[in-house]
Amino acid sequence: MSTEDDEIEKSSAPLIEHLIELRTRLIWSIGGFFVAFLACFFFAKQLFNLLVIPFQLATSWAGLDPNQVELIYTAPQEFFFTQIKLGMFGGLVIAFPLIAAQIYKFVAPGLYKNERQAFLPFLVASFILFLIGAALVYFFFTPMVMWFFLAMQQTGGDGTVEISLLPKVSEYLSLIMTLIFSFGLVFQLPVVTTLMARVGLLSAAGLAEKRKWAIVIAFIVAAVLTPPDPVSQIGLAVPTILLYELSIILARWVERDREKQRLAKEAAEAAAANAPADGKPAE
Repeated sequence: MSTEDDEIEKSSAPLIEHLIELRTRLIWSIGGFFVAFLACFFFAKQLFNLLVIPFQLATSWAGLDPNQVELIYTAPQEFFFTQIKLGMFGGLVIAFPLIAAQIYKFVAPGLYKNERQAFLPFLVASFILFLIGAALVYFFFTPMVMWFFLAMQQTGGDGTVEISLLPKVSEYLSLIMTLIFSFGLVFQLPVVTTLMARVGLLSAAGLAEKRKWAIVIAFIVAAVLTPPDPVSQIGLAVPTILLYELSIILARWVERDREKQRLAKEAAEAAAANAPADGKPAE
């Protein structure tokens, strides 16, 4: 039996122990999320004010007074449930490192040592890429989308009716949450494709051949995940296409690394096969 097989055998455990371990990891994950949810719900109004900053920025782009931004709620319970949604959203983001750590601790005993070393960076990269996507939404795409909607307003007078944008708190939160989750998921593309390339399910050549289809699918996904306006759809589709190109580059790196490891292994096996049985150098 190989050393790697011995390592897996030592980490094996009866089913009941796996279930106990799963229960422990779930308790830590749910507990961490609940604590983060309570903290975010307690500061829900302050967090909501932070999420309104992109709207204020869009208002200044439109030449309006950002201090005059106003949102409404039309049902007595609407803002309360909006704060609950905001608490869940913030709690999930804050608790993600803990949840990812629990997933890793549960999965790690069933992996080889080299697989554990490869799996952990992907968890870290996944969270970092999600934050990059969320930051892109917060600082650029949400202000751009809101500026697009604000440009549709109509001032009254001269036989025209006044049409003003007065968003509801629940609808604004749903919009920005949808954009953040959409961009966050799309930014996982390099992680997913690199993992699939490592296990041999994808290749750089195959990804490059499917580039045209990927572009079409990127615009379809953007149309489904974003509001029905061209600004947000193009704003999501373009980064998706760029991330797809990055995925091709990363897949090539994975294939080169795998080829180097294969050649090194073959060289080591050849050297071992040519070595004399008594350990003395061949004459």
